[in-house]
This record gives sequence, C-alpha cells and structure tokens, in this order.
Amino acid sequence: MISDFIIIERDSKIPLYNQIFLQIKNAIESGSLKENEKIPSVRKLCSDLEVSKTTVEYAYNMLCSQGYIINKPQSGYYVEKGLVIEKALRIDNEPEESAEIYKYDFSGNGIDNNCSNIREWRKYVKDILNREYLLNTYSENQGERQLRDTIQKYAFMTRGVNTDSDNIIIGSGSQTLIYILCGIFGVNKTVAIEKNTFPQAEQVFRDFNYTIHYISSDKKGIRADELTRIKPDILLINPNYNAESGKAMPVTRKLELINAAQACGCTILEDDYNGELRYITTPTVCLQSYGAEQTVYIGSFSKILLPSVRISFMALPKNLKSQYDKVKNNYNQTTSKVEQLALAEYISDGKLEKHLRKSRRYYKTKSETFEKLLKKCFKDVLFNETGMTFEIRVNNIDAVKKLNENGVRPMNTSTDNIIRLNISQISEESFAEGIQIMKKALNSK
Repeated sequence: MISDFIIIERDSKIPLYNQIFLQIKNAIESGSLKENEKIPSVRKLCSDLEVSKTTVEYAYNMLCSQGYIINKPQSGYYVEKGLVIEKALRIDNEPEESAEIYKYDFSGNGIDNNCSNIREWRKYVKDILNREYLLNTYSENQGERQLRDTIQKYAFMTRGVNTDSDNIIIGSGSQTLIYILCGIFGVNKTVAIEKNTFPQAEQVFRDFNYTIHYISSDKKGIRADELTRIKPDILLINPNYNAESGKAMPVTRKLELINAAQACGCTILEDDYNGELRYITTPTVCLQSYGAEQTVYIGSFSKILLPSVRISFMALPKNLKSQYDKVKNNYNQTTSKVEQLALAEYISDGKLEKHLRKSRRYYKTKSETFEKLLKKCFKDVLFNETGMTFEIRVNNIDAVKKLNENGVRPMNTSTDNIIRLNISQISEESFAEGIQIMKKALNSK
C-alpha cells in the first residue's frame, strides 16, 4: 500500500499536498510503482494519512497533469502506461535481471499479510520522525541504549537470555552481527556447523578464511562427542530445530554441549531463529541461559515484526564484550536510528507481545492445515515449528527445477532429495492447489 510508505511531516514548510505528490512521483520514477498499477482512492488515502480530501485531490491532480497517473472513470487512479523514466546506469553496465514470480511461493522470504501489523508499526515510526531532537545525531555504534535496555528485558522474559544491556549489540540482520563477531575472533579459525542450516553465516566464515567442519547429529541434536573430536573455535547451532527429528534440543543435550565446549575452549554461537514463535509446543529456554559465559546469543525480529525491518541483536559473554569494546568505534551502526527507537517503544508498550500472541494462534492453525494436506500426498514429512518449515523426501534429482517450472518455489535451490517448504508467506487458500501441483510435478518423468 502506498500509504504505508508516505511519511507526512506536519511541521514541514512543504505543503502536505506537495509532500504526497513528491513521494508518489519518486516511487513511480524509481520503479517502486509499476505502470498500470492501481493506487488508493482519494477517500482511502486521506483516511490512511489523516489529511483532508482536498489535499489528496490536489496531489493527484498534479500527478495527472504531469503524466504520472491517469484517472479511469468508475475504476480509479492508475500509474500511466508507457511512462518512460530514465534510470541511472548500473556501474557494471550489465542488464538488470528480471525477478521471477512464482504462484506458489514456499521460499519463506516474507510473512503472511494476515500477520502483518504494519499499520500499528507505522504509527510508532511516524511518532519518532516527529521528534526532531532525536534525529539530529548519529546512532550509537553499539545500538541505541533505549532499545538495548528494552531488548534485555524482552529477551529475558521470552527466552531466558541472561545478559546485561551493556553486552547487547544491535545490527541489521544476523549476518552483519556474525561479521562483527568474526572480526573479534580474527581470521583463520575453525567453525563447526550443521550442513544446509545457515548459508549466509557460512559465507562470512569463508570471507574470514575459516575452516568449516560439518558436524553430525542424532535425534537429540548435535553430538557432544563430535564437538570434542573436532575441537572448533566456534560452534554455530540452532537448538530450536533438529534435522533428524524436527524437534527442539532437550536440556540434557544442551548441558552436554556446554560442558564439551568448555573443555575444548569452544565458543557456542546460538542462532535462536524465531525461538519465541512456538505455537504448538511449549517454548523452551535458550541454550545461553545455561551457559552465558560460553555462549554468544543472536536473536532477530524479522519474522515476528516485518522482514523489511532488519533489526537483530547479539548478546556477548563478558570476555568477548571486552574485546569488542576495543574496536567498537570502528564499526558504524547499520540499523536505522528511527526504527531502533520505534521498536523500543513498540516493545515497551506491549505491542510486540500482543502481536506475538496473535501470530502464534494464526500460524498454529495454518501449520496444522498444511501438514494435514501435505501428508495426504507425501510421506516422511518433517516439521520445523519455529521455522514454519516442512521437509519432504523425494526421489527426483531434478525436483527443484521441476517445481520451478510448475510455478512452485521451495526454500532450497540444491538438487538433493529433500524439499523444504516454508509457509510463512503463502496464503492458506493456495495450499491445496499448490500441493497437488507439487505432487504432479514430482511424480512426472
């Protein structure tokens, strides 16, 4: 929706109608709004932005007169067809790749519109934007103190994270934080990780010339004896999901890993992806709560709030925090100060907790529906609750290619015999048809 991205500055000297005109014009010129795309009616936009009807009408008339949009009687306003906007030349002079569109998108690259709280979130962002005194300085290198204090309380209450707000670092995504962590550790280290779990992290490890060991696991998770055998500097783990069973790691195995890591001088990097989003089983306490001085904890708000709000956090043990303090002034903060402050107040006001309860109820029903339909067509179905991911085994080396050709986009791009399907984005109405398409495509020769 256009109204989600138009920011009205009521104290600005620029008239409101001109602010609306310029932002829609820029969206069209940048390609964010495509030709023949319908834009909100005058009544809808003035309601969303809380401005007068005359203000929106004047902005739309300006857009029409300059050829950016057209008013179709009995239909509404649309971006003009054939509008040629000159784009800046790409540095590499290569043609832009056209994005493929899949009718059945199981990639997990977004969230369900029914679980989006964008209207409420927009209010908090606008409120921060209206406080000019907060925006005249750069963000703190480590992240805004207000957000770090809020996250410290939130992470303790929802996941049992034992840390002080001074030990929390904010970043724009988990990969960014892992990059900082590797900067603390230095180059040429060794890391143990389960295969096909976190490719973005693996890329950072390769950038730092780390030796990567793929560690095996059993039905309880990563095996402690394997950790003792490899003796890595870092163990990357997600205790919420086991590739063998699909279940969370039991406390006994967590303690075994902590003891093994202490014995061989290994730091555990806990990727607690969506740890608080359990909706079928009871949420378990994070591994870091059992070994705070042996564990680096990473959490994210992307799937809980909005994927476009790239805010993650990392809780360091004291020994690593002291090393980080020596270099932190060399790392600029990568997350918007506006969004950091908006998130701090959003959490403090209880909005995130309320949204989380709603999301749990919704995804519980959605997961149960999908699993029931999937098991009618496929055997060996494995469910990862926090990841909202289902795995099915197939006997087709071209499985991913065949699915793509039939308008289905799974999570994985490899050619192994496991297909991963994430239901966070696709609508429930598309389940039945999408599963039948998959069955037909995978059974064809």
